[in-house]
Amino acid sequence: MAVQVGSIIEGKVTAIKPFGMFVAISETEQGLVHISQVANGFVKDINDHFSVGATVKVKVLSIDDAGKISLSVRAALPVEERESRGEGREERRGGNRGGDRGGYGKRVDSAASFEDKMKKWLKHSEENLATINKKQAKRGY
Repeated sequence: MAVQVGSIIEGKVTAIKPFGMFVAISETEQGLVHISQVANGFVKDINDHFSVGATVKVKVLSIDDAGKISLSVRAALPVEERESRGEGREERRGGNRGGDRGGYGKRVDSAASFEDKMKKWLKHSEENLATINKKQAKRGY
């Protein structure tokens, strides 16, 4: 079975880790559902939502050059269920502080790969840390 980006398929949870869960989508292929894609709202522990061996519907978000498959349970929900839970609205993060928040507070691009999101997060994190260090240096800490 050739998996295609955008398709919604059933799979079986094979492993749960702190960062996400692995789902077998065929006899030879499995993908990762990042913790942010497990359910609507904040998920502290995936085990509260799923267990190993559970059958789950997932949407294929991306397949990278190495063949890694990124999956989403949230995106596989029916549109009316996503909207009733806040998925259809723009996601906001970082509060209403104004200014450039590094992309936070804007519509989240679910098509971006996990690696791209992590690179962006790391860049912003390093910039924020540099700003904090400069402020501390000025204050003599």
